[in-house]
Amino acid sequence: MYNAIPLSVAALIAAAVISIGSFYLCSPQRISPSFGLNPPASDPDTRAWLRLKGIRDVGSGLVILTLMLTVGAHTVGLAMLAFAIIPLGDMFIVLTSNGSKSKAFSIHGATCAVMLIAGLFLIQIL
Repeated sequence: MYNAIPLSVAALIAAAVISIGSFYLCSPQRISPSFGLNPPASDPDTRAWLRLKGIRDVGSGLVILTLMLTVGAHTVGLAMLAFAIIPLGDMFIVLTSNGSKSKAFSIHGATCAVMLIAGLFLIQIL
């Protein structure tokens, strides 16, 4: 019971990241403004780079879901802590590229914080 809420949070984050990644794979030009940076050029090379973000997101979400189905909560928590570097890095990229500060903190920063908190609960530090 102690892990039910953080595991639910982990599953929701994984599902959200897979959804966002799927949008980047299928329609990168439509979803990219939500990242917090200025819209990129509309050419095939740029779309390919945006799809790299999509596959990274889908893969990350699938790893969390796979771990949830195969190992204990402690390992899921460790993975959440490790994967928290991704939204933290995204936040710093947006901030250092003159992107939207509000999106950097509200999307990427909040995601990182939630992942860290859920991960710490799962490894039973909090």
